[in-house]
Amino acid sequence: VQLQASGGGLVQHGGSLRLSCAGTAQSFNIWSVGWFRQAPGKEREFVAAISYRDRKTYYADSVKGRFTISRDNAKNMVNLQMNGLRPEDTALYYCAGSGYGGNQLYTAAYYPYWGQGTQVTVSS
Repeated sequence: VQLQASGGGLVQHGGSLRLSCAGTAQSFNIWSVGWFRQAPGKEREFVAAISYRDRKTYYADSVKGRFTISRDNAKNMVNLQMNGLRPEDTALYYCAGSGYGGNQLYTAAYYPYWGQGTQVTVSS
């Protein structure tokens, strides 16, 4: 599975961005997909995920109520709508594919497939 992340950019505090993760394999639709981010000097952290089985969604506490993850299996795409962006959301955002579901989706080690990052910068 190859994943391609896009949609990053520069936005002001309070603004919105929509990230997209495109999967190139037909089997993409049976993978759970997660978003992670990594800011300079910090460890990579979980942002959001959506299960392949029941489309259940998972969010980090820091983004709940502001970010929404969704998937369009017909387009082999998973989107991350980010509203109310804050300077602390500035990071390189990665999408990743997993064969797992449930609470494993919070952990990067359960994702064997990773796309390249897309930079999100939020100015204050």
